[in-house]
Amino acid sequence: MKVLITGGYGFLGSWIVKDLAAGGHSIYLYDLRKDADRLEVILPKEVVEKTVFCEGDVVDKDRLVRAIRENGITHIIHLAGLQVPTCRANPILGAQVNVIGTIAVFEAYRECKDQVKRVVYASSAAVFGPQTDYPPGSIADEVRLSPSTHYGHFKICNEGNAKVYYLDHGLTSVGLRPWTVYGVGRDVGMTSEPTKAMKCMALHQPYHISYGGFQDLQYVGDVARAFVHGLEAHFEGAKAYNLRGDVVDLPTLHKVFTTLEPEASKLITFGDRQIPISYDLSDDGIQKDLGPLLKTPLEEGIRRTIKKFRKLETEGRLDKKDIS
Repeated sequence: MKVLITGGYGFLGSWIVKDLAAGGHSIYLYDLRKDADRLEVILPKEVVEKTVFCEGDVVDKDRLVRAIRENGITHIIHLAGLQVPTCRANPILGAQVNVIGTIAVFEAYRECKDQVKRVVYASSAAVFGPQTDYPPGSIADEVRLSPSTHYGHFKICNEGNAKVYYLDHGLTSVGLRPWTVYGVGRDVGMTSEPTKAMKCMALHQPYHISYGGFQDLQYVGDVARAFVHGLEAHFEGAKAYNLRGDVVDLPTLHKVFTTLEPEASKLITFGDRQIPISYDLSDDGIQKDLGPLLKTPLEEGIRRTIKKFRKLETEGRLDKKDIS
């Protein structure tokens, strides 16, 4: 495959590059500027150097088309977007990037459908409202969506437009809804705090997670694999799928931290505010249609993350701006 990744220099994009590179695929990163800092902490230098930078704004459909045509792109992973805090502070900018940018990607796909086979795009668990909006039990992919943020509504809009592009033009797409994705490189967004806590554990520093309650923790390597699998699996249509990792409350997460690093009992604290997004989401749909997808146990994912943070610190390459 020749894969174009919009927003490819971000946290999740860097891990997807790792997975694609391991499979021998050609990788093209479409972004506003070349910034390989995250790639370089995750991948060997020689792998980073094999990626191709395509400069462009995701809302620029004509530039997207040129990048697709000039590089013979066969598949697209669309990650470019702004997180919850930015969308709250500047809804117009959030809509321009998250909604208009996604439409631009699908328009470019439509113009190049003789060449491009599929788009896999990042939706979010933020399309759901609080757990109290739903009956007991795990929530399926296709239920009433009731987000409490602009970001969540933007993602619903994208899921709906993806279906229209299939109905009108036969464009196959897969949307994926991550929850709290954690791992090396996660430094922005509302649910980046558990990863920041792991970084502070690696440095023997205190950290306070500002919220409490339940969340679904998903190891970034598993989420990256789900995106790549979405490109490879036999599928036709347009559907958005829940992802699921380990659904735990903050006291349980704290116990895992303490099991791995006993000093975390005093270093890491947390609040009591429940994030107003349903956390008990069923992944039966994606496991049936695109699976099987394997999951890294929570304790193992956290262990790997802390170990990598410590290695980076020893090498003098650990970025601490997000915890300073």
